[in-house]
Amino acid sequence: MEKSIFEWIIFLLQKYGIYFWKGTVITLETSILGTLFGFLLGFLLGIIQSTPVHPEDGRLKKIYYKGMKAICNIFIHVFRGTPMMVQAMVIYYGLKQYGVDISSFTAAVLVILLNTGAYMAETVRGGIISIDNGQFEGGKALGMSHFTIMFSVVLPQAFRNIIPEMGNLFITNLKMTSVLNVIGIAELYFATKTAANTYYRYFEAFLITGAIYFILCAAFTKLLNLLEKKLEDKKDYELATEYLTD
Repeated sequence: MEKSIFEWIIFLLQKYGIYFWKGTVITLETSILGTLFGFLLGFLLGIIQSTPVHPEDGRLKKIYYKGMKAICNIFIHVFRGTPMMVQAMVIYYGLKQYGVDISSFTAAVLVILLNTGAYMAETVRGGIISIDNGQFEGGKALGMSHFTIMFSVVLPQAFRNIIPEMGNLFITNLKMTSVLNVIGIAELYFATKTAANTYYRYFEAFLITGAIYFILCAAFTKLLNLLEKKLEDKKDYELATEYLTD
């Protein structure tokens, strides 16, 4: 007698439950690590992009900042304008041709990191620009450097505006790890194919995977909403008074 869909799901979970579990863990590891380090890269790129070049700056300083901004723009356009799957193939297989041998896990984290950095850079830049220019002027009046103003005054305020996009990027990365199976990393999609190909039960196997992705995304979306609500309840940040001088 042919098994029902429900019976096949139970059977696949009993037979390949450990594969689904390990695949889920690897999916979480790659997406969390890649996203966290990608956020740091994105913040750095966003700060560089939003750093103004003043007429009174020296020639070398102007060249330096303009050069850094040009490099950032090229990086952002390349990684936002090419598919993650292609990037994974270039980083994992392409680099092997030149003696750079890295594991599929490292390559997966690196791809997510670079993509997150590229998308996060524009978000950070937008968050910084959204802060009233008076914050910069007030900091300068107190003798604070541009980067002191940025890290002590502007970024804490901009961070709250950036939080929703950070969460959306993480959830996107969580789902996009499935394309990284092309480099052989045993994430959730890869594990599902193993179970599906054995018994040719693709519907049931991918139904399980879809449910796992849905639960993960729903859980992290809920956590993100709670974090946003907590930040909204706080008062606006004010210019740090410890920088006031006698």
